[in-house]
Amino acid sequence: MLFSNRLKNLYADMDQKYKDAADYYGFHCSGCKDNCCLTRFYHHTFSEYFYLSEGYSRLSPEEQSSVKQKAAQVCEKTAEADKNGLPVRLMCPLNSDGLCLLYSYRPMICRLHGISHEFRKPGGDAVYGPGCEEFERKAAGKSYFRFDRTSFYFEMAGLERELKQSLGIEEKFKMTVAQMLELTEIWEPGF
Repeated sequence: MLFSNRLKNLYADMDQKYKDAADYYGFHCSGCKDNCCLTRFYHHTFSEYFYLSEGYSRLSPEEQSSVKQKAAQVCEKTAEADKNGLPVRLMCPLNSDGLCLLYSYRPMICRLHGISHEFRKPGGDAVYGPGCEEFERKAAGKSYFRFDRTSFYFEMAGLERELKQSLGIEEKFKMTVAQMLELTEIWEPGF
């Protein structure tokens, strides 16, 4: 099975588990003042980069040009803010009128952010993470629903390890969506 199909299946599982937790809490993200699309998230896998690139290749030439331009602006403004030691909250270049242009190709953290969760390191106790501010407000008073990200992280790590080995990649990966898009060329679907 192609890596992209395996990643697509993993993402479908993430989406379903996220939906189960969101439904339990009555939390449905529809944009808020703390919009996660304004948050600088780093993504750590070539798998996510290649899959996002595959989605990018399906955009029209006009959309690609617009996204590239926005990505370059975000990268430039982020570098300037970093240089001056300032915090940065810039809209993701894929956000168009509140919606992600590559929603079905979005990276893992874009799929999982917002809901309180847990992660278990091998042989260790669970590490708990809070949800976003809006989630915490809506979930107040409700009993805990176990949203365990552990299997997602391990499956993603295994997929990434296989992909890097098959392509002879040794370096680590750490980029924002804007950085990925600034580098992205047209990729043939089906990595």
